[in-house]
Formats: sequence, structure tokens, C-alpha cells
Amino acid sequence: MPKVKTNRVKIPEGWELIEPTLRELQAKMREAENDPHDGKRKCETLWPIFKIAHQKSRYIFDLYYRRKEISKELYEFCLDQGYADCNLIAKWKKPGYERLCCLRCMQPRDHNFQTTCVCRVPKNLREEKVIECVHCGCRGCASGD
Repeated sequence: MPKVKTNRVKIPEGWELIEPTLRELQAKMREAENDPHDGKRKCETLWPIFKIAHQKSRYIFDLYYRRKEISKELYEFCLDQGYADCNLIAKWKKPGYERLCCLRCMQPRDHNFQTTCVCRVPKNLREEKVIECVHCGCRGCASGD
């Protein structure tokens, strides 16, 4: 007889500590996805979704790297199950990208003149003091702010 594969994923120890917060953020994400977008610009409809995805990734990043409250197994489980964006977290570990809001803001192909987003410019070097990123609604994620 062939082996029967199960889809059960073994949940690591400590999951019960972070599960309520992740469930709450997932509920907010569902609400943001179903929110009506009447009267908003096309780009503004995605801003709450980017913000919540950033919050989830930052929460897991802080628990593992800053506060050291979760194990490596639990951290990798969260990344594998899609609770956090592993590419965004990889950028946060590099100098100069500690406060990066989303990956689209640093990709030159998505911007005019093949540069990075205006939110990546430090506040003291900006001509306009109040700006909003077109992609995610960020008001400034440069590390030097």
C-alpha cells in the first residue's frame, strides 16, 4: 500500500503566544481587502493592505531579532506559512534599510528616471516636507529620518 500523506503541519512551541495577534492582523487584512474603494484613487485602495502586511512582518521580525522572545523554529514556521514577508525581513537586516516600508519602494523599474521612491529620501534632503508614496502611502522610511 502507498503511504498516505497528511497535510498536517507541526506547530512549534510558543505558537499560542503569538497566534492571537496574528489572527487579529489577519482579520484586519480581510477587512481591508473587502473594504469598498469608492472615491479613492486606484493606488490608494492597496495602501491599507501594504500597511497591514508590513505590521505582520515587523511584529515577527521584532519578536525574533529585537526581543528574542520566539525560537528559530517558530520564526521559520511563520515565514514558511506566509505570516511574514521573508524578502522584506531580509532587507531590514541590511544597513540603510532598517525602516523600509515595502519592496516596491526600492525597485528602480517602478519609478520615474529609474531611481527609488520619494519616501526613501531623508526628510532633511526633501524639497517638500510632507509627501506620500504612490505605491504604499508611506510618508518616509529612510533610515536617517
